[in-house]
Amino acid sequence: MPESLTVTDNRTGRSYDLPIENGAVRATSFEQMHLEDDDHGLLVYDPAFLNTASCTSRITYIDGDRGILRYRGYPIEQLAESSTFLETAYLLIHGDLPNGAEAAAWEHDITIHTLVHENVKSFMDGFHHDAHPMGMLLSTVGALATFYPGATQIYDEEQRRISIYRLIAKMPTLAAFAYRHSRGLPYNYPDNDLSYPGNFLGMLFKMVEPRYEVVPEIEKALDVLFILHADHEQNCSTNAMRVVGSSHPDPYSATAAAIAALYGPLHGGANEAVIHMVERIGSVERIPEFITGVKSGKERLMGFGHRVYKNYDPRAKVIKRMADQVLAVTGTTPLLDVARELEKIALEDEYFVSRKLYPNVDFYSGFIYQALGLPVEMFPVLFAIPRTAGWLSQWEESLLDKEQKIARPRQVYLGEAARDYEPMDSRQVQRPKVLAG
Repeated sequence: MPESLTVTDNRTGRSYDLPIENGAVRATSFEQMHLEDDDHGLLVYDPAFLNTASCTSRITYIDGDRGILRYRGYPIEQLAESSTFLETAYLLIHGDLPNGAEAAAWEHDITIHTLVHENVKSFMDGFHHDAHPMGMLLSTVGALATFYPGATQIYDEEQRRISIYRLIAKMPTLAAFAYRHSRGLPYNYPDNDLSYPGNFLGMLFKMVEPRYEVVPEIEKALDVLFILHADHEQNCSTNAMRVVGSSHPDPYSATAAAIAALYGPLHGGANEAVIHMVERIGSVERIPEFITGVKSGKERLMGFGHRVYKNYDPRAKVIKRMADQVLAVTGTTPLLDVARELEKIALEDEYFVSRKLYPNVDFYSGFIYQALGLPVEMFPVLFAIPRTAGWLSQWEESLLDKEQKIARPRQVYLGEAARDYEPMDSRQVQRPKVLAG
């Protein structure tokens, strides 16, 4: 017997049976509940999509209560332990892990597209020296659409493939160019003999040496960080990718929109906020004072808690191990001692435990980036590089979903009712509205 939900509209006394599909009720089912034959029917009001599914997906599964994250069914812990970022990107895009031949072809197709058009360098040079790297990345990714007009043919599978190759390949190049520009340094071209993370590190840090020598521990840590950040279900930037993609622009423009969403401090800037918080605390001795401030509402504990996870973020456990490995090479920092003590207290204090404020992925990732000598402005850029694979897999899935149409949410109108236009000389004097604050 099909599952259903019976709803009684107390305004009219009528009852309705709403089908339940995959644990969800379609919002359009409520349209039949109306007072008059000519009204639209009942709307479902859900600001910020707190309990509304906007799509079906087969890419990423999250169980926040149990601390589970899987890509295409594979636990994130197993991928972080055994996979590489490029292999994980293939999994996200294609749905399965590649065999040897498929992996080699995929890596080749990504690697041959790492270079950018020379005019992109001129475009980058147009930014002021203190422009935010994320702003530069956002602009240059959007500009790529003008270099590849064929990308507008989004229903041509071959065009989609090459756009996916180009975006995954060129994102580290553009990110490194943005960093070098902000430091007044000459751009480094890709070295396609290096791995995906190794090549990125070389473009960031190579100076006058003939060949950039990658530190294996750092290369591995960055690769794992890229895996952990590759996708995260229907977050703000992924939703932006799908919504903008629903109007059928080229994927470069849709990716630029996703980067813009990630640019916000509530999304991609969270690990930067952790660094600022720990810097402000300054020493282990000042932690009790800070914890007291958090409990009284005067301070905010950054890097703990998550909109989805009500358990320990599985990515945070992996990143904590990576932080130890990286700092064993680069040298530890007093700030990390503060962070570890802060985490210890938060995991033992009933105030935080009862509120399920566990460390999230942002808590330790910033310390790894800082240990590499990267400024906090680069943190969201390092987030965008791997998330591009996730965005593109979500974009293509949405594009090929026959149920999807151009995104057009409804609204609950609370403005003025109908009124007639009055000539200016007959209008009453309006008191100016006082702005809050």
